[in-house]
Amino acid sequence: MKQRVITAVVALLLFIPILWLGGLPLQLTAAALGIIGLYELFHMKGLEIFSFEGVVAVLAMCALVLPVEDWLPFIKGDDLDLFYFFVMILLAAQVISKNAYTIDEAAFPVIATLYVGMGFKYLIAARHAGFIILLYALLVVWATDIGAYLIGRKFGKHKLAPDISPNKTIEGFLGGIISAIIVSAAYVFAFGGGDDFVFSLPLMLFLTAIFSVFGQFGDLVESAIKRHYGVKDSGKILPGHGGILDRFDSLLFVFPLMHLIGLF
Repeated sequence: MKQRVITAVVALLLFIPILWLGGLPLQLTAAALGIIGLYELFHMKGLEIFSFEGVVAVLAMCALVLPVEDWLPFIKGDDLDLFYFFVMILLAAQVISKNAYTIDEAAFPVIATLYVGMGFKYLIAARHAGFIILLYALLVVWATDIGAYLIGRKFGKHKLAPDISPNKTIEGFLGGIISAIIVSAAYVFAFGGGDDFVFSLPLMLFLTAIFSVFGQFGDLVESAIKRHYGVKDSGKILPGHGGILDRFDSLLFVFPLMHLIGLF
């Protein structure tokens, strides 16, 4: 626990100023985190990131995360158009390799890139909408994680998904939701007087509960991936926490949903 707390504090001291600055520093940070997350997925599957599909996946990741209008203003399409260009490269490899490289093999880098890239893409979109909105989104994720962990350890008795994550409990699941609602209620009440939030406080609290549920499903999805590949942590870059995916798994589910609903 001591190591987890120290790592979290150091990470926040580095991360919060980047979030506050936004712009280029945040774009580069989000792209770097996405690439590391992609590397962790490739490593779990036993693939090299410095391979044909690895390099294409990294480029596709950057196409998703980095705003096309800022980095490639001469491109007429949007980020998904550019992303699909790299999908076409993976599919064309079947012909060039005479089916030595198959559509099944091409599917993994495509899904891995979408899974990791879309979350960090909308991290940047949330900051573009405003620091107040971004901090709300992060507080929902953080409050859910902390509440689920603390309530689960103290009161957890009934297993939530024992085949996927044996330590998670129904009590922790509910504790995460309650924690997120309490934190978001205080935050929206304090900072929701302007035009930052497009929804009323009651609706924001209802949506917060939904975001909290999706965040915990994101955590379980990453646990399912690790169990499938037989690993405990996605990586070792964060002492006491594991890898980037271990820390951002909830965000990868919650931020795209927030964008879909229209929060930013």
